[in-house]
Amino acid sequence: MSEKVFYGKGVRKIKKEDLELYESIVDLDKSIWNSNVLDYKTQKLIAIAISATNSEASSLLKQISKSKKELNISRDEMMDVLKVVLLTSGMISYNKSLDIINKLYD
Repeated sequence: MSEKVFYGKGVRKIKKEDLELYESIVDLDKSIWNSNVLDYKTQKLIAIAISATNSEASSLLKQISKSKKELNISRDEMMDVLKVVLLTSGMISYNKSLDIINKLYD
């Protein structure tokens, strides 16, 4: 796993204003990503699927870019994730996510 990066502006503000709370968030993050059952790659694929279902394209772009770089997640693996997104969240989420994947993998 790489150095921790939180994308939300709110978390950066918490780090400046409430270091104790920020450290608790970091500890929670470490606990979640160090699962005893699922490997990190599987967890990241789940995170990508969840990001694909919300309306924040920049979050999905960051999730996919980082996962592609760090874990060498293939386009085929991403497309499998998108099939689940299509089934569970519909065509709008699928198309939005597909556009991002096409930009990153083509």
